[in-house]
This record gives sequence, structure tokens and C-alpha cells, in this order.
Amino acid sequence: MKIAVGQMSVSNDKDTNLSTIEELVSQAFEAGAKLICFPECCMYSSVDDTESFANIAEPLSGPFVSALKRFANLYSICIVAGIFESSVDANRVYNTVVVIDENGQIKDPYRKIHLYDAFGTKESERVIAGDGNTLVFQAGNLTFGVMTCYDLRFPELARFLAFQGAQVILLPAAWRPGPMKESHLEILTRARAIENNLYMVVAAQVGVNCCGNSMVVDPMGVIQSSVANNECILVTEVRRERIDEVREVSPTLQNRRTDLYARWRDTNQRWYEDVSSEA
Repeated sequence: MKIAVGQMSVSNDKDTNLSTIEELVSQAFEAGAKLICFPECCMYSSVDDTESFANIAEPLSGPFVSALKRFANLYSICIVAGIFESSVDANRVYNTVVVIDENGQIKDPYRKIHLYDAFGTKESERVIAGDGNTLVFQAGNLTFGVMTCYDLRFPELARFLAFQGAQVILLPAAWRPGPMKESHLEILTRARAIENNLYMVVAAQVGVNCCGNSMVVDPMGVIQSSVANNECILVTEVRRERIDEVREVSPTLQNRRTDLYARWRDTNQRWYEDVSSEA
């Protein structure tokens, strides 16, 4: 199955961003892709880290998602894209990924679970964390899971998606540049692929605050295709046969010691509570 990554520079103008998205969707369609994944928050971007997104956010029935649904139906392609979704909170929004099938029908959204309260940034001041509902869906002959950007640093989510049957994990991202940050993106993406015997697909923003580096990593951790920091599509073939081959020779999911994990979990919970009480 051919899939595409739409690496793009996201502006503070929604209409401009939609025009860019449609152009990249058109290119993916011409290349024969059946799915295209866009970055986190491709609805809107600002260089001001204190700007509220409350006035920018839209419901899932709003004009931005409606436009994505039209594109998906027009080009008969599945579209995965990050938006700011409005909430009942007057000051905070959801950092949401929507999946729209080739008929223009939207699936249940994924709301980012792990908020980027790190490296001097406090995403939780502007964004509400998701309630833990995950998103796994079928496209073509493959099962896809979804994570968002900072989620990559938490192996539990990728493993849970693998348990739910994910063979490909899509990671819309707006990864910040900085010392070791680009290296972390590659290392962690390859690690998630290796430890779960699946494909990892990073769709990243480029621009002032984002480093790009979109990539597709195969289940053995090999970078199958990648792009640095230019706006473009990246089209790659992902094969179910490759997943099966790797799971045959490196059966990490089958070799887990589930007889030990419950005991470790209980110990970890006590340790976590002790650390939290000291903080």
C-alpha cells in the first residue's frame, strides 16, 4: 500500500494552510497513495508560544474539517491531519488528530494524551489532555494507529496500539528544534518501530519553530524514506509482508514476560506514589 506524508510549513492563516493541504493531497493522489498524513496542528501555527488557541479552534463539524472531508472525497484518499478542536473550556482546546476516509467520512478523533510540558514549553496552559481514548482504524489492507508528537517519548502508548492490532503508527508532529531534539526524533521513532515490529510514520511541520525530518521507518528500524526541512510529499510503500517477515525473526511481542509485569506494575505504582509525595 502506498502512503504519503505531507510535510508542510503551517501559517497563521487557515485558508492558506488548506490550499497547501489540497496541493499536497493532489500530489499524493497523482503518485498513487491511498492515505496521506499531515502534521500536528496543520490548521494554524504561531511563533507566539503564549497565544491562546481558543479563538482559532473549531468543532469537528467546522469549516476546516469540512474542507478536509471534501478533499478526501474528491481525491478518494484517506486524510490524517492535526487540528485545534474547540472545547467547553474558555481558554484551552484539544490538540486533535482527525482521520477522514476516502469517502469523506470522519472517524472518531484522537486527542493528544501527553502534553508537551518540557524543554521550557507548557502546552497544558493552552491545551486539554485527551481522556485516553485511542484511535486504530483500517485503510487498505493495513491497520493504523495514531499518536501525536510528544506521545513518541512514552513507549506505553505505542505498545498499547500494537496490542490493538496496529501495523503502522502515524505520528503527526510539530517537533521543536534544539540540542539533541532532532536526534531524539529519529532515535525514538526507530525504537518504537523495532520494539513493536511495526512501521512508524512521522509527518512533521517545517518552519520557524519546527525541524521537519519526516520519515517512514520499517519494522526492523530501517529508515525507508525521509526528508529534511522542505515542504513536500514523501511517498512510500508499506507492506504487510514486511511486518510478517520481521515478526517471524524478531517476535518481541510474543516474547514478553507477562507473568512478571503485574508484579512490576505494583512495585512501580508504589515507587511513583513515593516520588510524587516527595516532589
